[in-house]
Amino acid sequence: MTSIQHNLQQVQQRISRAAEHCGRDRQQITLLAVSKTKPVSDIREAWQAGQRCFGENYVQEGVDKIAQTGDLTDTEWHFIGPLQSNKSRLVAENFHWCHTLDRLKLAQRLNDQRPAALPPLNVLIQVNISDESSKSGIALHDVEGLAAEINALPNLRLRGLMAIPAPEKEYQAQLAVCRQMAEALQTLQAAYPGIDTLSLGMSDDMEAAIEAGSTLVRVGSAIFGARHYPDAAS
Repeated sequence: MTSIQHNLQQVQQRISRAAEHCGRDRQQITLLAVSKTKPVSDIREAWQAGQRCFGENYVQEGVDKIAQTGDLTDTEWHFIGPLQSNKSRLVAENFHWCHTLDRLKLAQRLNDQRPAALPPLNVLIQVNISDESSKSGIALHDVEGLAAEINALPNLRLRGLMAIPAPEKEYQAQLAVCRQMAEALQTLQAAYPGIDTLSLGMSDDMEAAIEAGSTLVRVGSAIFGARHYPDAAS
């Protein structure tokens, strides 16, 4: 067993335990392996171990990896980093998901640049749930307005919400923030039945996110090991 295979098993067990603890169906929770800065060989190892969903933060790095793993069937690529307008076409043309929509202009660009031969791009609205100046995302009270605008774009499919809460050491504090996101998702679901995704929870707050209702957790270093960042990233 490779170290990546072992790590994946450990993370999957954490997800299963968290789901069992709060009485949720394990099958409702997807593990997104965050492969940013990691080589294609690591992605291939994870794929061989059964992992199919991968997340990338840097556009050009992600596009390069998608091109190099075209032989890996059923692989699903999620863009989860901040997106600049001048890189939107690459995301629209190459990824299956974009987690970080936070303004109409960007949504319109992705809609217009999505190739007609591809199905609509799955998108999530990023919420700055902890109101941190260092993070992207919109305020909770702006979600419904942006959702209505995105829902009108034919080449995008609004699937739900994403957030990166500020670090909290106490479980109950983590849970309180995660529940705010879950409540916001439920409000959207009442208006848009197709919404089904809450991208919430990483290594340090995964259990609280799952208890609150997360359907997709994003885990990187616990699977692939510590990251070594390049001097500059696209």
